[in-house]
Amino acid sequence: MEDSASRHILVVDDDPTVAEVVTRYLERDGFTVEQVGDGRTAVERVVADRPDLVLLDLMLPGLDGLEVCRRLRALAPVPIIMLTARGEENDRIIGLELGADDYMVKPFSPREVVSRVKAVLRRVEHPTAPAGPAMFLDGDLRVDVAAHEVTKGDESVNLTSREFELLVFLMRQPRTAFRREDLLEKVWGYSVGDTSTVTVHVRRLREKIEVDPANPSRIATVWGVGYRFEPTEDPADQAALS
Repeated sequence: MEDSASRHILVVDDDPTVAEVVTRYLERDGFTVEQVGDGRTAVERVVADRPDLVLLDLMLPGLDGLEVCRRLRALAPVPIIMLTARGEENDRIIGLELGADDYMVKPFSPREVVSRVKAVLRRVEHPTAPAGPAMFLDGDLRVDVAAHEVTKGDESVNLTSREFELLVFLMRQPRTAFRREDLLEKVWGYSVGDTSTVTVHVRRLREKIEVDPANPSRIATVWGVGYRFEPTEDPADQAALS
């Protein structure tokens, strides 16, 4: 059993029923949990006593969840899991771009919340050591794994941490098709979960690295399966970069 006793989770949700249920399940698993119901208080609590992770609802009174996420990212690299309603896809995308680590769509299983919290904390506290080439070149796309930098031509490409991890994972195994469930497990560390998380990240990644995101040539959709990376260069050429 994982040691959760020293982990402090801040739950930010103005729905007391949701907050109480999530809190109960987290505390049952050994986490220390604090609840707040508005964005301004959430920012104040992070400043006063930085938690190990924040569960952040987007629809909050006063200071909304996106602004809270923006302010928290400016304060400290605290992991953030957003809680959203089904109709808030654009807000989810913005939240991911602001640096949120993940999102969950309401209604959700409290057990899945606990699983997601543990997975995000594992990735933050025990990051996987990089393996394979330290640099990838694909046409005008350059990925420096060690520096965590991506450039396309002469321009820097601003990727979130998860977008970067997804791109590197796919580039390390070119022309290999992965199901969304496989990517959720390998990149996110979740054995179960909402695979739309993968879909959103792939779409955002295409918008940033493809010449024509509507007709992607690098991250191809394999119908009935998932996605694969299609290099414009022979993968064998990457050996010289390792």
